[in-house]
Amino acid sequence: MAISITDPSFQQCIVPTCGATFSLGEALVACPRCGNLLDVAYQWDRLSVPGKLADFEAQWARRDDPHAASGVWRFHALLPFAPRDQCVTVGEGQTLLHASDGVGQYVGMKPGRLFLQYEGMNPSGSFKDNGMAAAFTHARVLGAKRAACASTGNTSASLALYCSVTRLLKAVIFVGSGKIAFGKLSQALDYGALTVQISGDFDDAMARVQEVSRDLGLYLVNSVNPFRLEGQKTIMFRVLEALRWEVPDWIVVPGGNLGNSSAFGKAFFELRELGLISRIPRLAVINATGARTLFDLHEEQGVRWNNGKPNLPAIDEYHAQMDAAGRRASTIASAIEINRPVNLLKCLRALEWTNGVVRHASDQDILDAKAQVGAGGMGCEPASAASVAGVKALVTEGVIQPDERVVCILTGHQLKDPKATVAYHSTDQDQFNEVLGSRGVRRAAFANRAVAVPNDRNEIIKAIRLYG
Repeated sequence: MAISITDPSFQQCIVPTCGATFSLGEALVACPRCGNLLDVAYQWDRLSVPGKLADFEAQWARRDDPHAASGVWRFHALLPFAPRDQCVTVGEGQTLLHASDGVGQYVGMKPGRLFLQYEGMNPSGSFKDNGMAAAFTHARVLGAKRAACASTGNTSASLALYCSVTRLLKAVIFVGSGKIAFGKLSQALDYGALTVQISGDFDDAMARVQEVSRDLGLYLVNSVNPFRLEGQKTIMFRVLEALRWEVPDWIVVPGGNLGNSSAFGKAFFELRELGLISRIPRLAVINATGARTLFDLHEEQGVRWNNGKPNLPAIDEYHAQMDAAGRRASTIASAIEINRPVNLLKCLRALEWTNGVVRHASDQDILDAKAQVGAGGMGCEPASAASVAGVKALVTEGVIQPDERVVCILTGHQLKDPKATVAYHSTDQDQFNEVLGSRGVRRAAFANRAVAVPNDRNEIIKAIRLYG
């Protein structure tokens, strides 16, 4: 039910002309009044927030406290929607910001200016654990018994892990036929989740899981859940922490369901509102060419948040044309193979707040960028590499300057989707064509192929001398 703003933390419709507020005690994925997305909002003047970001460093001295060790709950004061002792953690957020001059050179940046935020170090191997810690906490506070998601893989792996480790909820996962990487599916199955495979793609699975969650009272943990995005804000807090609390010039992130980009924009907006930073970095969201809804709407059609008054008819018309043409998302980057991003409006808002841009990258460019990331020792899943491919394009365009400080978000571990990696580097042309050729990938410019030699000591030595 709508409430007056008397609690310091509450849920609020993102559309200013509605602005309805709701208690934290409700499991909502849309505004009951107008149907739009919700934020978790705060009356900061009634909450205890450190006077400077560096004050959070004191948490590091409390290594015996699981909440201080968590890369999410270390920043509890910036997402204080639940009591700290009720917050769920499995050790998420112990991630690395890595300066990569090798990748920087590839994309055209000067030394010391490109950084890779490696979220593949999370317990389930992807950034999703940041948001899951927060959504799972809200589900626990509400006393939920079952949680559900639609997934291209990473959300299902994360939900299944949190359910398995904590034993607090049971997981129900919806996946589309043939639309999930085996590395990710194996996690959901191994962790004991009930996995429901439907005929259709992620967009179909997303529509069905919302219907079934309403019918059965399941707690929905997809990024349409506003608490998920509260956890994902902390990726930016850790980036700032690693940069000694200095704001970079650019944050570059893959664009799938647009939860990360939405969360990052909210994180920086709130930090500036609190006076903890003086400026906001620019945001670049990189679609895959085969799933470029945000690019088409933002860059081609000029759809903007417009202070809460976006051109909704233009968005509806775009979706209608997409449906009429039977156009489905298609990219090797399965984690961002999404045509109907549920956080589209929140992302448009984040782009407005950050003076952001949107680009798209082909599967060829994504895999070449992925190979460069891997050569630097920070292997990632294909979707992650969209951020690097996007920086290369933006530097070439002159939008990003070579001496600016840029952070690329690597969203998932390379073993999430090993099939694409092996095919790219394979000497087997049939394997390359089967996995990648059908996606329009024609070459492996940076392949590190195995060297075939006879079972002979001298021939092996000769090969090592020749190629090593």
